[in-house]
Amino acid sequence: GTNPEDDESEVPAAVGLVIRSLSPVVSNYRAKESLGDYLARRGVIGLSEVDTRALTRHLRDHGAQMAAISSDNDDVEALRALAAAAPSMEGCNLAAGVSTAGRYDWDEPSWQAPRASALPPELDRVSADAPLRVVAYDFGIKRNILRKLRDQGIRTTVVPASTPVAEVLAEKPDGVFLSNGPGDPAAVTPVIEQLRILFADPSARDLPVFGICLGHQLMCLALGGRTYKLKFGHHGGNHPVRDERDKSIAITSQNHGFAVDIDSLAAAGAELTHLNLFDRTVAGLGLRDRPVFGVQYHPEASPGPQDSDALFERFAALIRARGEARRGQ
Repeated sequence: GTNPEDDESEVPAAVGLVIRSLSPVVSNYRAKESLGDYLARRGVIGLSEVDTRALTRHLRDHGAQMAAISSDNDDVEALRALAAAAPSMEGCNLAAGVSTAGRYDWDEPSWQAPRASALPPELDRVSADAPLRVVAYDFGIKRNILRKLRDQGIRTTVVPASTPVAEVLAEKPDGVFLSNGPGDPAAVTPVIEQLRILFADPSARDLPVFGICLGHQLMCLALGGRTYKLKFGHHGGNHPVRDERDKSIAITSQNHGFAVDIDSLAAAGAELTHLNLFDRTVAGLGLRDRPVFGVQYHPEASPGPQDSDALFERFAALIRARGEARRGQ
């Protein structure tokens, strides 16, 4: 089943869903409605009883492809023509269509299972005050990212993708977050130009910046890097990623069709911090001389593994270190 507490955005981003089987039983104690009812209410078409393993193998061999699903048209050739006419993701600025229309503040922590007894406030990080403040650019942000930031004692103001950097810096945030989102990062040129302004501003040189997925790619492009389209893309919750600093392995959730060329960022002083062990593409990088880093996967999970929660802790630690350094000046 589904419940509104687990929604990652105001409306679903997917326009269709293909699954092997649809459970007729809504059994989870948190469920409010069935998946079928949820899709119908949201106007999202769904198709079940599909051999999704065979479909996955086809995409593995032939690469990502356009598709069409219809409930009222059984003309296969017409549907094939419809899919063939669909525009490629390459060159499309899809982030502009899913960003928030207006700014808003977020102060909701992660959902917690009911406890027999509450922890005292000094031991309960989730219920503690959130003195740190971050501005998050919304390119299609997932709510669990905002919850994870709140869990670290961070209050987040979410702003539209079109927000000028000058407006953000005028608010004197403790950090800047660059969210996930869809589409070709190289096509999001207005944001790239604004991020170049951010990285060129001397007053922001010590400002912590954290990017996830599309935000990570936009950060790299603004620093002078290059991105390229993957043949298959990375999709799913079982991608092994190695931290190149301590050689630890995390299982990660990924959903993207483009990757960053690490060699194109040599002049920016970037170093590879995380490597995708499936195809050895860039899974994360950071700058050597300033608190700027990003990852090409979803540490917030929801759904997926939670192996990478420490990235949010790192972001919060960088923010606190900056505050302490400034107070000591």
